[in-house]
Amino acid sequence: MGTSKRGPRFTTLWLSEQEMAFPTERSGYEKTILSDLQGAWILLRESVVDTDGFDGWDRVLFHIDEAMSWESVRNIGRMPPLLLIIRNLCLQGGAPTEVMENIEAVHDILHEVLLECSPPP
Repeated sequence: MGTSKRGPRFTTLWLSEQEMAFPTERSGYEKTILSDLQGAWILLRESVVDTDGFDGWDRVLFHIDEAMSWESVRNIGRMPPLLLIIRNLCLQGGAPTEVMENIEAVHDILHEVLLECSPPP
C-alpha cells in the first residue's frame, strides 16, 4: 500500500469469499421440522389450558411460553431442560393423560430436531 498526502491508499476495498461468511437460510427440511415442533408446543399449551386445572398448571404454562419464545427457538439447546421441568411439574401435579401425551410428542420431535438440524452459525 502506498501513501499520499491525503493518507494511505487502499488497493482493494472488497473482501474475498473466504474472508466473508454469510449465514445461510435453513433448508426446507429444517423449516418443516421446526414447524412441526412449533405445532407440537402449541398443542401442548392448548391441552394444558383446556384442562380443568391441575396443581402447578400456571407454572407449566409459564415454562411452555418460555420454551416457545424467540430466544429458545434461536438457541434450541434451551428447550430440553425446559421440557424436563414441564414434564416434572405435570407429573407432580397430576396432569391429565392428554397433556402427558402431548409432552411426549414435543419430546419426540425435539429429539429429531436436535439430531437432524445443526444450529445456525
